[in-house]
Amino acid sequence: MADAHDPQLLHLVIGGEMRHPAEPVFRDLTQVEFVGAFGSYDEAKQAWKARAQATVDNAHMRYFILHAHKLIDPRSEG
Repeated sequence: MADAHDPQLLHLVIGGEMRHPAEPVFRDLTQVEFVGAFGSYDEAKQAWKARAQATVDNAHMRYFILHAHKLIDPRSEG
């Protein structure tokens, strides 16, 4: 969990099955998994890594960290 003095930088972790392993196009958008929202990149990376490792046997599964804080406030640093 982020320290009270650290800025909250919202990161979202999502994932799902891709049409092709080399292209970031979801096979079925209704099946996209929302892993969670996290207040720091490090927390998001831990969640991303756990889900990616849990689905390592499926070459079509991919998970992404979205830097939502940059969408909310494009001027944000970090």
